[in-house]
This record gives sequence, C-alpha cells and structure tokens, in this order.
Amino acid sequence: MATVNNNPDTASKSQARKGRMALYVLALFVLILAAVFAYNYSFIKGQLGIGTAYGARVACSCHYVGGRDLTDCEKDFEPGMEIIGLSLDDEKRRVTASVPLLASATAEFREGWGCIMLTEAEAD
Repeated sequence: MATVNNNPDTASKSQARKGRMALYVLALFVLILAAVFAYNYSFIKGQLGIGTAYGARVACSCHYVGGRDLTDCEKDFEPGMEIIGLSLDDEKRRVTASVPLLASATAEFREGWGCIMLTEAEAD
C-alpha cells in the first residue's frame, strides 16, 4: 500500500532541486549560445560590415542625390537591416551606418562622383 509523504521538509528540498536544475539548464543554454556566437563571430562581423556599407551608400545617395529625408531613406533598406542605425554629418556631407560595437561604414557625397565609400582612415 502506498503512503503520501506530507513532510514539508522533503517538499522544500524537492523544490530546491528543481530550482537548481532549472538554473543549470539556463546556464548551459547561455553557454551554448555564447559558443555558437564565438564560433560564427567572423561570419557575423563580415555580414554586418557588408550591411553597414550597403546602408551607408544607399542612404547617402538617397539623401544627397535624391534629396529625401534620412528617415525616409531607411525604407529603401532590405529586410533584416533594421539593426543598422544611420547618422548624418551635413557639414562634411557624410552618412554613417553602424551596428554598435560591431561594424560601421561611412559614405561621402562628392560633386561629380556621387556617394563614395570611405576607408576608416579617410572617415577620421
């Protein structure tokens, strides 16, 4: 015949074990996610570099050649480029597209040439 254990001490130990197990599973998930990011970091950084260069060039042409507002130029971006932010430097006629801490690219409008991409040295 089975009996029910109504001992509150045993029940709290069981809950504590479940809580620790959930914490271990969460830590393992975060560790796996970090490992996948580290393994694919160069690919991710490369894709973000391409995306920011494309975004800077398109936004520069849209704003300086097309005469549209910078916020309106974001409509020309491809799907998935929502993470890219734009900043405008009207004094130097430049548009910078960036993903914080990962990638940045700058395009400059030059009369007769249109918008050209700048190297990091030229942008500074």
